[in-house]
Amino acid sequence: MRKFYLSFLLLCLISLEAYSFSETSEVRRTVITNGLGLGTVVAAVTSWERNRSVLLMIIHGIFSWLYVIYFLLTRKKSERK
Repeated sequence: MRKFYLSFLLLCLISLEAYSFSETSEVRRTVITNGLGLGTVVAAVTSWERNRSVLLMIIHGIFSWLYVIYFLLTRKKSERK
């Protein structure tokens, strides 16, 4: 299952770069500004792994890196692999 999440994350990052390339810089800036960032994806995946709740995944995705840091500080030893 972990391999699936890593593959999904890689696919999201590659597709963001592929679709954000354009001749005009304005289109590229708009896609990158309005797209999902790395912190959002990491927060959403870690939230889903811990809680299995779509609502919490969306909320944690909004807080992005703040939730990732919180997750790292509060995880239990049994969650570390």
